Amino acid sequence: MAEEVINSLENMKLTTEEEEVIAISKEGHLEEIESCVLSLIGKILMCKPFNKKATQNTLRRAWGRNEELQIIEVGANLFQFKFRSEFEMERVWKGGSWTFDNQVLMLRKWKSGMTTKNVQFEAVPLWVQIWDAPFDMACPRVAREVGSRLGVVEEVERRQRQDQQNLFMRVKVAIPISKPLRRGGYLAGSDGEKVWTTFKYERLPMFCHHCGLLGHDIKHCAKYFALTKNGKEAPLQYGEWLKASGGRMGPNPGRQSRNDTAEDEGRVKPNGLGRATADSHDEVNPREQEGNEKGNNGKAGNNKEAGVNGG
Repeated sequence: MAEEVINSLENMKLTTEEEEVIAISKEGHLEEIESCVLSLIGKILMCKPFNKKATQNTLRRAWGRNEELQIIEVGANLFQFKFRSEFEMERVWKGGSWTFDNQVLMLRKWKSGMTTKNVQFEAVPLWVQIWDAPFDMACPRVAREVGSRLGVVEEVERRQRQDQQNLFMRVKVAIPISKPLRRGGYLAGSDGEKVWTTFKYERLPMFCHHCGLLGHDIKHCAKYFALTKNGKEAPLQYGEWLKASGGRMGPNPGRQSRNDTAEDEGRVKPNGLGRATADSHDEVNPREQEGNEKGNNGKAGNNKEAGVNGG
């Protein structure tokens, strides 16, 4: 619809009156500016219809703001979340990513001049675990360097004590939705010797086991359909093994650090600053989307997750 409007404007010959620029003074919409300053713009990265009312109600419960939070539909699959305070807005902003029914809610901070036509969602913030790095490279600086090759680095975990568990490094990265998930990468020191490191993603939402893109599953993958429509089998290069089973302290939510996941309990953990209970825990139907660590063939399908999760 938006593209049709743009195309029609390009071919439209405007009248003199239509070419007039209507200047709006700041005082004329000062109250609305103030409310927009404390707002986030959101869009669900989806491949299937979703219940808007159920999504809004669940987000209210997850964010702990049943009455104070305003959720306004400003476009097709586009929502504005207005908060009462900067603290609450930042708590939600830093507590992401947020998923509903295994579909991720992408968020952007409001900026002056933002409209339904120019707002863009290009990345999803995810905590990435870097496994199997050489002992002498297991440090925040290396984690940041590796994370910068995946996307824009938002945060790097710094261990409080050097003698605690150090199975992997953690870095929070804005992962581009236009590129396949990276499964790992080679690290090389000054001697030039390459070492393969494996990447695992915390709170990883729906992704395709064939092409590795976020936002759809195999059933909605055009590439997979084109390859298999005549009965030909296509190997799955991605799988559930890309999902991290837990955070720094393991799968026990009671012992995890503040940014760790709680998939087994199905809890919402907005960056450790609050907690709400989702409707149920993550659930994967093995008959629908399959794949193993070696990338063997599997059946097409879909991941299912109930409730809202923040990582």
